[in-house]
Formats: sequence, structure tokens, C-alpha cells
Amino acid sequence: MRPSPVAAILCLALVSPTLASRPLQLPNPALDPKMTGDQTAVLAGGCFWGVEAVFEALSGVKDVVSGYAGGSKASAKYDAVSSGTTGHAEAVRIRYDAAKISYGQLLKVFFAVAHDPTELNRQGPDVGPQYRSAIFFGSPEQKAAAEAYIRQLSDAQTFPKRIATTVVTLDAFYPAESEHQDFVRRNPWNSYVLAHDRPKLERLRQAFPELLKR
Repeated sequence: MRPSPVAAILCLALVSPTLASRPLQLPNPALDPKMTGDQTAVLAGGCFWGVEAVFEALSGVKDVVSGYAGGSKASAKYDAVSSGTTGHAEAVRIRYDAAKISYGQLLKVFFAVAHDPTELNRQGPDVGPQYRSAIFFGSPEQKAAAEAYIRQLSDAQTFPKRIATTVVTLDAFYPAESEHQDFVRRNPWNSYVLAHDRPKLERLRQAFPELLKR
């Protein structure tokens, strides 16, 4: 469940003013599969509102859809997923032009600014397995790249805690309800967006200006 508007406003008040000024610097993935044409990536990193907004801002990304992955079609509904008992994670499906942005670059943004990969079954105020960090791979190349990058970041001790991100097969992706699509763009002054999603976008602008749409 999302926090109440009052709780979200309190969270905003507690956010350090320097949070957005220190984007995390990560190495480029050592293994970045060479792909051509339109490709699809499915990533889960907590509340899909902010994750969607981050990837929508990238040049080469054609479309991002918020949805559910990891559970059944019958349980792919927001109220059910919010119970934490369906096996689903809130996720985003990213359709991108591999000639303009690579899968490795998407992974780098995912780990650097889209979420905190060291949090287990939660992101910030959102708690439960539906908010877990996961990479749902659709090909052997994606699986190899994701696992290699996690090893690379772990070996370099990039994060102060162990990376909790899982790499799992994408069986299916189910788009979320219409009210969850483009939520940040449509609700820029929503208290949750102000507290948790706007800082991600600011870090994205600072860390990856060369990747942004113009």
C-alpha cells in the first residue's frame, strides 16, 4: 500500500536536500549484449510509477508500460498484487531501440537511479515482495548480462550492502490498470511522487544527461 498523503509529505520533509546532488556513479557493464532493432526489457524496482518515469526519459526508449510480472494472469490486479501473496512484482516493460540505447545502459540506469537494489522485498516506505528488486530476462543474452553486471558491482563493492536483485525468467507480463500508466507525468504534484519519484528523476538528469531525450 502507498503511504497516506500526510505520511508522504512527512517523508518529503525528511529527504536530505543533497539527495539529488549525489547520483551514484557506476561502471559500465563489462558484458553488454549486441542487439539490433526493437527490444524489450522487464525490470522490477519497487513502485512502478517512478521506475516507469525514469525509463520514459531515456533516448531510444519507445514505450514503457507499468504492470505485473512473476504471478498468474488471474491475480494480475492491483488490489490482489498489493496483498503481497500473488508472486507478482510491480514491474515495467521497456520497449527500446537497441541501436540507440543498449540493454547494458538500461541496467546501469536501473541500478544507479531507478531504485535501491540492496533493499530486500521493499523500496523505501513500500514493504512486501511485490516491491522486490528483480530482472525478468527474456533471452539467454539478457540473463547473462544481468548476472554478470550484478557480479561486477558486487566484486567492486559498489554498494554498502549485498545486492538483493534476483534474475528470473520472464514467463509473462501483464499491464497494470490505466490509472497507473504515466502516473508521474499526469500527477506531478502528488505527494508520493514529490517525495519518492521526483528525486529519482533529478538524479537521472545529473548522472545520465547524455542518455536523456531532448
